[in-house]
Amino acid sequence: MPGHRSKTAKKEGEKQLRRDPYEVLGVNINSTDQEIKSAYRKMALKYHPDKNANDPKAADIFKEVTFSYNILSDPDKRHQYDTAGFEAVESESQELELDLSSLGAVNTMFAALFSKLGVPIKTTVSATVLEEALNGVVTIRPLLLGQPLCRKVDKQTAHFYSVTITEEEAQGGFVCRVYSPEKSKLKLLYFDQEDNGGLSLVLQEDSAKRGKVTSAGMYFLGFPVYRMVQTHNSMAAAKDPDAAFFKKLDGFQPCEINELKSGTHYFAVYGDNFFKSASYTIEALCAAPFIEEKENLRNVETQILSKRVELSKFETEYKEVLGQFTEMTSRYTQEMQAIDELLKRRNEIHAAYTVTPQIKRSGSSRSKNKGTFKESDEGEVSKRTPSRDRSRKKRWYNLHSKVDKRKPC
Repeated sequence: MPGHRSKTAKKEGEKQLRRDPYEVLGVNINSTDQEIKSAYRKMALKYHPDKNANDPKAADIFKEVTFSYNILSDPDKRHQYDTAGFEAVESESQELELDLSSLGAVNTMFAALFSKLGVPIKTTVSATVLEEALNGVVTIRPLLLGQPLCRKVDKQTAHFYSVTITEEEAQGGFVCRVYSPEKSKLKLLYFDQEDNGGLSLVLQEDSAKRGKVTSAGMYFLGFPVYRMVQTHNSMAAAKDPDAAFFKKLDGFQPCEINELKSGTHYFAVYGDNFFKSASYTIEALCAAPFIEEKENLRNVETQILSKRVELSKFETEYKEVLGQFTEMTSRYTQEMQAIDELLKRRNEIHAAYTVTPQIKRSGSSRSKNKGTFKESDEGEVSKRTPSRDRSRKKRWYNLHSKVDKRKPC
């Protein structure tokens, strides 16, 4: 009867069966981030468990697609895989994108709990929402430039908007922002219209806490604009703050689209809260009047890119100096202990010359000595007292006789 395989053997078997992530997503090694993202979304929508509830093969393909995308969507992991294959990628620490609408109440509760504890929980747009958009059965409301709208969206659902811009407005730049004073979790989505009238997801921005609100924005300004993607979590930063600092700018990545053409464009606000609906305000702006802001943004992001290069060089120098500092600190401790020990020995030697041993005496001898001392004192007193009063003692020949001088003898 064959024995059971160990867990380690099973994991090794799974590693051998893994397909190339590029092959899984149907892209090549030179594909752009946008091409990889589009391929992933199409395959994820096709094999999503919600659409294939009774098909275990589809569930396996969905996991494989998600695993492949988690490698290729991360610049560091993609570079590691391109250099040394799966062995260089820490598969155990891969962050999966969760569809909260398919988790169920209990799993959603655990996901919310881990999120509160600082564990990053990456969520994806519900397959139902993407399918309805692709089939063109969503309600689309017009969004006018410069006229914000305040609404509330249910969890794991989306509100769709259409924005029409002219050629002049497109050249001036376009901005779409969404924010929540209640600090709700949101996703700002941008869609392309397909030939059949349906909408396919192209861009996605997750909200982040900025001051007293959570917000997300898309900036189409006619020049390269960057976005900040979180590459570490608070727990990892607490364990290794130095590594978190030097990787802080790794998530500073260029946006896939820098400008929009004139015409109608489609956006959506997706409620990404775990349990409750999300309140938000959405606004679309023409960036032509914001000339100074555009120039400042370009300059600041250029400085950030330069700082990222400097930070990489500084990390090497810092590690070298830190190693020397650690060595010096260890030597400092050893030298201090050696000096303290020498001074202690010196004091002991001095004490041997200057301090005499104490003589122990019994209690009876002390009392006896005290008694002797008292007796001698009393003798001395008795001897001294008569000598002091000798002149005062009356003798028989010193008696004073009273004689009346007036009477004759």
